[in-house]
Amino acid sequence: MGNPTGFINVGRALPTERNAGERLIDWLEVYEEIPQADVEQQASRCMDCGVPFCQSAKSEFAPAVAGCPVNNVIPEWNDLIYRGRWQDAVELLHKTNNFPEFTGRVCPAPCEGACVLGINADPVAIKLHEKEIIDHAFKQGWVVAEPPASRTGKNVAVIGSGPAGLAAAAQLNKAGHMVTVYERADRIGGLLMYGIPNMKLQKELVQRRVDILAQEGIVFVTNTEVGKDISVAQLETDFDSVVLCIGATVPRDLPVAGRELNGVHFAMDFLTANTKSLLDSEHQDGAFINAKGKNVVVIGGGDTGTDCIGTALRHQCKSAIQLEIMPRPPEQRDESSNPWPQWPKRLLVDYGQKEAIAVQGQDPRQYLVMTKKIESDGQGNVKAVHTVDITWQLNDKGQMVPQEVAGSEKIIPADIVLIAMGFMGPEGGLVAQFGLEQDARSNIAAQYDKFATSKPGVFAAGDGRRGQSLIVWAIDEGRRCAREVDSYLMGKSYLP
Repeated sequence: MGNPTGFINVGRALPTERNAGERLIDWLEVYEEIPQADVEQQASRCMDCGVPFCQSAKSEFAPAVAGCPVNNVIPEWNDLIYRGRWQDAVELLHKTNNFPEFTGRVCPAPCEGACVLGINADPVAIKLHEKEIIDHAFKQGWVVAEPPASRTGKNVAVIGSGPAGLAAAAQLNKAGHMVTVYERADRIGGLLMYGIPNMKLQKELVQRRVDILAQEGIVFVTNTEVGKDISVAQLETDFDSVVLCIGATVPRDLPVAGRELNGVHFAMDFLTANTKSLLDSEHQDGAFINAKGKNVVVIGGGDTGTDCIGTALRHQCKSAIQLEIMPRPPEQRDESSNPWPQWPKRLLVDYGQKEAIAVQGQDPRQYLVMTKKIESDGQGNVKAVHTVDITWQLNDKGQMVPQEVAGSEKIIPADIVLIAMGFMGPEGGLVAQFGLEQDARSNIAAQYDKFATSKPGVFAAGDGRRGQSLIVWAIDEGRRCAREVDSYLMGKSYLP
């Protein structure tokens, strides 16, 4: 490394967050820009650690053991930006990651969880460096369309335009195949476009990359649901291979009394409608679930729950509360039960919680709380959420189960209830039409690193195959799947 003592002399530093009061009146990114010289200095913290655990992750160990699923060669591009060789850095970054402008913003950075420096100090700010490399490259005009020099004559259909679908399409197009991507929504991007709010990922960044892919020869077809607007039989006739990247979009429901009331919504319905209305009309069309002046209760944690809190606050909600059934994580990693390089399980205060603290004076999250029922106002609308505190105890089968704490019942006023309890698997209709086998969790049955389904010529990648996961794992699967499809079509593949 260029500065062998950088990790000793330089402390970890991240961009300044915009003032909460300022950012709650717009939908722009949370962070200020950071000077290029500061990024180069931060890159000097990367150690000559011998074995860079940051740049590799095993699918069979995810998410327990951290590391980068797309195998970014992190020490190398840290060294390059420390030396000011930014163009070399982006070329190296693009060799392993098709969309670093996405992962550099919304990935939870498992690479940092595996950073060797993180054993006894703050890890290297790898995610920041990834974002800054690609942002600088776009500003300099270094990222341009690179269509393949020749075509193979093979046609591939990719169903779904989320990160897995886009990664698979990008790689297959590089191999010279003609690729058509089908998306049932009106915009390309899937989760990237409608599942992640603007303040985390500006949609012009998604469209910018989609435009480049289109210039490289990929055909994008929107407002088209395969199995409905175009038949599976037609697809199999028109294409030499099909790649299913349909995601795990069936939400986990909340089976309690009052679930059917007006004002109770799945979190993704809330987030999707908000972003679409924002993009279509800057919310002037009113075609979204408006939390203005409402008491909002989010049931469930994770990124989706945080996004619901941040979105509701930007609507100027009256209050925002987040209920989590799991215990409050510790402030610091427990080295005895959660040692490095496992993913560090510790309390994180994300942008949505920070904004709620600024507005409401306290963290919106309440831990070890279970929802018992949702109360009606007598006219079919939600009025309140009834909860009880719980503890987790072992039953006679050795399973951890929730036990209610006597006398801990509460009633929380609510005008909107958002269910953010994760996802169960892919929607079954299209899977059934293709006649594909599914695993015990209803995911499409296809072995990792092979991605071939039970039907010849049909492949699957991303959350629809592996279950709900990270964007970076979706990109990894899309890339690896593309290599298998290329081999199926051509007998061998030179894709990475």
